[in-house]
Amino acid sequence: MKKLFASLLLGVGLLASTVPALAQTAPASEPASMTASAPADKAAPAPAPEAAKPVAAAAPAAAASAPAEAAPAAPVPKLDSGDTAWMLTSTLLVILMVIPGLALFYGGLARSKNMLSVLVQVFVIFALMTVLWAVYGYSLAFSGEGQFFGNLDRLFLKGIAPDTLSTLLPTIPEYVFVAFQSTFAAITVALIVGSFAERIKFSAVLIFSVLWFTFSYIPMAHMVWGGGLLGKDGALDFAGGTVVHINAGIAGLVGAYMVGKRIGFGKEALTPHSLTLTMLGASLLWVGWFGFNAGSAGAANGAAGLAFINTTLATGAATLSWLAGEALHKGKASMLGAASGAVAGLVAVTPAAGFVGPMGSIVMGLIAGVVCLWGVGGLKRMLGADDAFDVFGVHGVGGIIGAILTGVFAAQSLGGTGGLTPDTFAMGAQVLIQIKSVLITLVWSSVVAFISYKIADLLVGLRVTEEAEREGLDITSHGETAYTR
Repeated sequence: MKKLFASLLLGVGLLASTVPALAQTAPASEPASMTASAPADKAAPAPAPEAAKPVAAAAPAAAASAPAEAAPAAPVPKLDSGDTAWMLTSTLLVILMVIPGLALFYGGLARSKNMLSVLVQVFVIFALMTVLWAVYGYSLAFSGEGQFFGNLDRLFLKGIAPDTLSTLLPTIPEYVFVAFQSTFAAITVALIVGSFAERIKFSAVLIFSVLWFTFSYIPMAHMVWGGGLLGKDGALDFAGGTVVHINAGIAGLVGAYMVGKRIGFGKEALTPHSLTLTMLGASLLWVGWFGFNAGSAGAANGAAGLAFINTTLATGAATLSWLAGEALHKGKASMLGAASGAVAGLVAVTPAAGFVGPMGSIVMGLIAGVVCLWGVGGLKRMLGADDAFDVFGVHGVGGIIGAILTGVFAAQSLGGTGGLTPDTFAMGAQVLIQIKSVLITLVWSSVVAFISYKIADLLVGLRVTEEAEREGLDITSHGETAYTR
């Protein structure tokens, strides 16, 4: 763990020395965050009421001194079909990211004898998390005002009807918001699979997933988006830099240490069996990520448009910078590098998508591509962990870069929107808030992950036998093979 913290400090130092200043005209539309109040363009304000007339001759004398004009009435929540259609579409896009996108991306990186084991882990985690989200996850994350957890007011989705509008996004049905958020929970847990792939027991995966989802994902979602500690502190996380990527990345690194290295790691080549499938998965991730980021605007509005273009630009920039670094280091640019660079850009722009300008997103992508290339190379060797598919190197490191740089490029002078408080935005103060949110996420998630892995180990054991690992998890754990000869 000393290596881990030393490497994190090294990465932050590198980041601080490479942040450029780049000015650009601020976008016209201000993004809404998932914890912000409903955007002003979602519902037309109600007309101001006429001055109240006396209602009784015997009214108390104090009434005579009351202001003649009543306070303007708050806008009445009203369903917007355009917003609802966009959020339904975004939900489908995020589902596409997980199944089949993430499953194919990871499956291609695995060896052929473990292909199905990776697919079934991602697929079943998606199914399990969506059910748990409806049973208690949504309630604990998005109801109540606790610092770390919400309450059980929405347990089993109690009190929600088809015509119930979301309190956070009052132009869409609450059921739509529940479904949208369930996909975030599912993909966060599924991301961790890539760190311990090819040697973990399927039963251990499920036990860990339930525990970590309950005690790490839910509180992080509440702390950032549900009105908890980090949201109150002013942390900016448009679509999940801390909640999803750093949270999953550090949990994956802990898992790589605790499950142990694959047989032959560092001694023989453990190469991907199908970069074709990995490229296909990466492409589906890129497409689905528009629902992830632009959908986090919560409406079909200018904020969604800003998040959409930033997702395109940061991803393209990171792909190019990763390939440039790879070509300079190895002499060749690879398909795996292009796919990995694209994911690094998607990760880095996630917390910033609705807060930074397009040119800022390009700079963030350029930085993320190079730093994450180091994350899966030099940093990985320093840490000495067998993070099979580089969950920490890409999602952890990319999430940290993106979260901190959000505090920089959200500044209006650099083309950003000023975050949630544009009138009082201060870059230095915001960067400190972002760093604080990163550190809290790293500590919280790693502690919960360690305990969750330990419990799974005590109950069923974490690792398959050496014989089963050599034969492949497809046959030994699931009785199937991905390919027939």
